[in-house]
Amino acid sequence: MSGLNSIEKRAAISLALVFGLRMLGLFMIMPIFAIYGQELEGYSPMWVGIAIGAYGLTQALLQIPMGMLSDKYGRKVIILIGLLIFCAGSIVAGMSDSIIGVTIGRAIQGMGAIASTILALAADVTRDEQRPKVMATIGMCIGLSFAISLILGPVLVESIGLSGLFNLTAVLSLVGMLVVVFIAPNAVSKAPKGDTRAAPELIKDMLKDGQLLRLDVGIFVLHLVITSVFVVLPLMLVNIDFSTPKHWQLYFPTLLLSFFFMVPLIIIGAKNDSMRKMYRLSLLLLASSLALMYVFQQSFIGLFVAVILFFTAFNYLEASLPSLIAKFAPAGKKGTAMGIYSSSQFFGAFVGGIMGGVCLQYGGIGGVFATSTTLVLLWWLYTAGMVNPQLLKTFTLDAHAHDQHSAETMSQQLMTLEGVKEAVVIWDDKAAYLKVDAKLFNVTKARAVLLSTAS
Repeated sequence: MSGLNSIEKRAAISLALVFGLRMLGLFMIMPIFAIYGQELEGYSPMWVGIAIGAYGLTQALLQIPMGMLSDKYGRKVIILIGLLIFCAGSIVAGMSDSIIGVTIGRAIQGMGAIASTILALAADVTRDEQRPKVMATIGMCIGLSFAISLILGPVLVESIGLSGLFNLTAVLSLVGMLVVVFIAPNAVSKAPKGDTRAAPELIKDMLKDGQLLRLDVGIFVLHLVITSVFVVLPLMLVNIDFSTPKHWQLYFPTLLLSFFFMVPLIIIGAKNDSMRKMYRLSLLLLASSLALMYVFQQSFIGLFVAVILFFTAFNYLEASLPSLIAKFAPAGKKGTAMGIYSSSQFFGAFVGGIMGGVCLQYGGIGGVFATSTTLVLLWWLYTAGMVNPQLLKTFTLDAHAHDQHSAETMSQQLMTLEGVKEAVVIWDDKAAYLKVDAKLFNVTKARAVLLSTAS
């Protein structure tokens, strides 16, 4: 984290920790609920899927509104309220003896939809040139929390039970609140909303953008698939006499190996003319891994190999999709593009839970994998029209325009600079959003243009 000042380091560490604690609580249930949910009143495979994915619906619906509320009432206030709601949902789920009660608790957990607000606070307290490092730290912590949850869930449930896991989740949310109050920095300014938060008036336009829509559909299908897989994978392991407390022995090495195998995909995909090719290749890898899980469901070695391939493809796509959103989003509209993307992700988890449960109940394990594989192959066909993104860098600069006319004048002047591909000045944000060729662009000249046109 070289180059970050003390406030930026505090923001990166504290907000990554808050995000990680919250996601850990959400994810720990995934690798064990299909098995331990059978002890609940009203159990059925369909309700297991609904309970696993219930948080996704409320997250998807409330993510953008919570971000807007944070503009009005403050970032920390909304984050604390969100964590308190998440804690309440965890307690409701932990006290429930029925699967419907757990589902309600999971839905309440999702109502604490603070992901966009945490990212907005991170943006508020970081300089533009250092913001990607802070966001990357938070992103890595999310990935790490998912990996840890797959290991901890099966280990802890044996000693503290299902209700104990939910109660632990409540405790983690309270720890997160302490981190927010005592460690996370206070926002002294608001980052321009174009880069960090969704603007409702722009959502319709973003949904008409073919390249962005492909990515929104992609993250929807990706989280639909992983949620539906975890409705059945724990059961498959138990069916081959691999008891739940040992499941971490599958997840831990497969995750490690998948990160190792993912690196070549990232390196090759980083080349401008190879991003589309590697993206589509990873979809075929994902579809193949799903088919292999079904074919080798009676073989531990076969499942081990299939899960490695699954996590390799999943991790590559999970890391690539946000980067592609940033590359394809028009200047000044990344916040809106990311808001739609995040909502699509959570809604995918909700639909995946329902789909996994319904397919398992009425079509068995084969139904789950047949449906998931088909959806991934349809996703692959849908990406045929995808283009390689331009390797452009984004800048957000202070722009003290007096009105709409002066903002348009600034935009026109900025477009005359070498290396500038897009320039948008929004006068009520007091910000200029630029997409540039970093090899040709001179930020000092851009700032000079903004200063001269403002006077």
